[in-house]
Amino acid sequence: METQTPKPRRRKWLLILLAVLLVLAVAVPLIVLAVSKAFTAQESVVRSDWQIDAGKEVASNEELQIEYAEADLGDEGMRALYLVPMDIDEEGFTFYDTEVQQRLSGALEELKTVTTWTADNPLAVVSPYGTSSNGLYLYFTTDMPTKVQYTVHVDDPDIPDFTAIAADASGQRFGRTHEFQLIGLVPGEVNEVTLTIAGSWGNLRQTVHFTVEMPGTESGYNTRLETTDGSSEEELSDGLFTMMRVNGYLGYGFMYDNAGVMRYEMVLEGFGLDRILSADNDIITCVSSTKIARINGLGQVEQVYDLDGYELHHDIGFGQDGELLALAEHADGETVEDVVLSIDLESGAVTELLDFTQVMDGYFAMTRPVSATDPFFWQAGEWDWIHLNSLQYMAEDDSLIVSSRETSTIIKVKGIHTAPEVDWLAGDERFWADTPCADLCLTQEGDFVPQYGQHCVEFLQNGEEDGVYYLLLYNNNYWSLNSRDGLELEVADTVGTDLYGDGSETSQVYVYKIDENARTFALTQSFDVPYSSIVSNGTPYGEYGHWVVNSGVSMVFGEYDSAGNLIREYAYECTMQNYRTFKYDYQGFWFA
Repeated sequence: METQTPKPRRRKWLLILLAVLLVLAVAVPLIVLAVSKAFTAQESVVRSDWQIDAGKEVASNEELQIEYAEADLGDEGMRALYLVPMDIDEEGFTFYDTEVQQRLSGALEELKTVTTWTADNPLAVVSPYGTSSNGLYLYFTTDMPTKVQYTVHVDDPDIPDFTAIAADASGQRFGRTHEFQLIGLVPGEVNEVTLTIAGSWGNLRQTVHFTVEMPGTESGYNTRLETTDGSSEEELSDGLFTMMRVNGYLGYGFMYDNAGVMRYEMVLEGFGLDRILSADNDIITCVSSTKIARINGLGQVEQVYDLDGYELHHDIGFGQDGELLALAEHADGETVEDVVLSIDLESGAVTELLDFTQVMDGYFAMTRPVSATDPFFWQAGEWDWIHLNSLQYMAEDDSLIVSSRETSTIIKVKGIHTAPEVDWLAGDERFWADTPCADLCLTQEGDFVPQYGQHCVEFLQNGEEDGVYYLLLYNNNYWSLNSRDGLELEVADTVGTDLYGDGSETSQVYVYKIDENARTFALTQSFDVPYSSIVSNGTPYGEYGHWVVNSGVSMVFGEYDSAGNLIREYAYECTMQNYRTFKYDYQGFWFA
């Protein structure tokens, strides 16, 4: 049979097809990398649009450069105002600026003098300081010293009433002047509010009713989460679940009640919350990748700590008296997520306290930047050699315990304010076998699988003697190494090695006993939780020893009883992950 040669036209299309495939082979990884870089870059984006959807202007203060606009809270809703800075559309404007906050405070003070405000006719302003979308500021006076309790009711059987005693800005439980932020108004709903005003002996002085038709969330995030009850019959603890750094919705913080109903939407400059610290009835938290703020219960920003030249990553916590510690990185540095900052809470001065490239210089010299062929390829080009994701200060010996995701190790550094040096390492000892840190490893005591890729390591309690204490952590149970060659670590079958898993993996909440005298660590409690290869936390909460656990990649958080049995789980939406969810009672801040 005679063989036919391909026709020129067929050969031409074959060459075109091969060329297209070659272009795709080169372009697809670059496209994936570009998309991934854009995804991680969103953490450093700063909000540029602060526009308030207010009604018509009713008055203004030219000296303070503030407009007073009427809020649309429904045809029969209470009368309330918005305070709108006249420079809100200017480039660089932010509510996280103490000069702006002082102007807003001045505008409120002016409004207080307009008339005698009473409980029947209070001064009402929607989020006067711009740090939330659904907080309602109230100011009024009463003839006798009283306290104010409020109940928010929505005409929906799936939304329970929300009742709280207001924490007055004065800090007093009973007073004649009342100034507070009413929390619990459900976005997108008609909220019926009842104020119950009682005297110090419990006698009812006055009851006031009004409605507030609250606009929808500014972020567009869901106001209700899907809930699933677990096997535990224990009651949920009081408090608000606080979702932190929800990817796809960065620049906001969301607070949900036990029914999974949003009760507060916090508006940030960017990035997201890492955790909320309490300080004299104020809170301290991250508000962008380069700023930390101190905020009072009215939503007023009292102080801003600007981390010029650094970017925040993963955690903040108290250090010595008057000191805040923060995990960060140099904004233009060669390496990432390996610096600890010290911030003076009074002066705002920022000092670089620890640079782990120096603290662990011998190991650092063995590492390299992430490559496009590593499991975390989206970080290609970044030198993420240690990836610190939580910190815990130990005042007894001026030490710091940090969690290193990249090395799957808990690290203690002692003498952090004098002569810092690594005290011990806790994790899989095989990881450190051929490194300068090999002799620093605590010995594993007992037969258990050590943690891998862990997050949120915290002090739980002291032990039976000095040098013995307990740490808790979220064991992601995920093994991945992206910054070092030549180490092939064979892990147990129960340890995940896939970012999303195949459905068989679980993560765990671990409690370790650290014995510095014997140089050992042991597992004293653990329970399984939904799998999350990265991010996440498991934290004790409340008087009954419950646990609040967020599994970020599985997109669920839940409350568990002290034995690790699920009470209720909440499912949420996000892009890939939500970093953490804590529960706080906000006592003294919003609630008395």
